[in-house]
Amino acid sequence: MLEHSTHHGYQIHLADAVYEPAEDSYLLIDAALNEIAGSNRRLRILEIGTGSGIVTAAMMRDAPEHRYAATDISPHAIACAKANRVPAIRADLFRGLRGRFDLIIFNPPYLPTAPAERVDGWLDHAWNGGADGRAVIDRFLGQAPAFLADRGSILLLLSSLTGIETVCEHMASVGLVVREVASIRCPGERLVVLRGSLSSK
Repeated sequence: MLEHSTHHGYQIHLADAVYEPAEDSYLLIDAALNEIAGSNRRLRILEIGTGSGIVTAAMMRDAPEHRYAATDISPHAIACAKANRVPAIRADLFRGLRGRFDLIIFNPPYLPTAPAERVDGWLDHAWNGGADGRAVIDRFLGQAPAFLADRGSILLLLSSLTGIETVCEHMASVGLVVREVASIRCPGERLVVLRGSLSSK
């Protein structure tokens, strides 16, 4: 069942089985809007793991001139994102997609999660990052460069609990130039957004 709510100034629909926007969502919104600010061309933008769709919905509201697409593995998330007018399809990461994108955004499940800490249902996909927090991130980085346009970039959100330096090394190993573009401190962790690009722009 969808409920209407206001989050960080955004009116969105939420559902029980979908990740509720939090500090990481808002950090990624700010980083994404900064990334596309002042672009003099129409960008193709893809969000992986869109959840409620709040990140793409915010971009569509503030930068409607670009072309947007989103995916999520959860059918509940897809229903929620569509209710928020996000053009979303159900997919495991990039499965079934074609073409290349100027910007790919991902707020992955990044929390290190032991088997005993798993939760039942689709919400487990929203935060279960495997034993080291990087299980889904590693899969994403193995696939993302093939979907980037020339001069394309990714924005990847993760936690200090995930191993930021290790993720940076993995990004560099797949040919991405990496830099940190946003961060906030939360109780017990630091959240960061890493930008990986096919050029040093």
